[in-house]
Amino acid sequence: MLDISTGDDGSIRLRGRLDAVQAEKQAGVFAAFSGPCVLDCRELDYISSAGLGLLFGTHKKLVSSGEGLRLINLKPHIRELFAIAHFDSIFQLD
Repeated sequence: MLDISTGDDGSIRLRGRLDAVQAEKQAGVFAAFSGPCVLDCRELDYISSAGLGLLFGTHKKLVSSGEGLRLINLKPHIRELFAIAHFDSIFQLD
């Protein structure tokens, strides 16, 4: 299950698992993102290739309008996955 909420600082908090089922269920939420978006991933426990695809598609859409996604507070095993997929060169990871 994936929970998406807005933090006090305006960041978008992801909690749980962003797997294929959740990527499909939450596609509309991600499609509605606009402007520069900060995703706080401190409580994101798992991301699948479908989840990576959803983030990439969202980022691509935002970049076309001059913005993008910034991911913060990645757990080490998720940061490693971004590095393996070379997504660390696409996204701003803090």
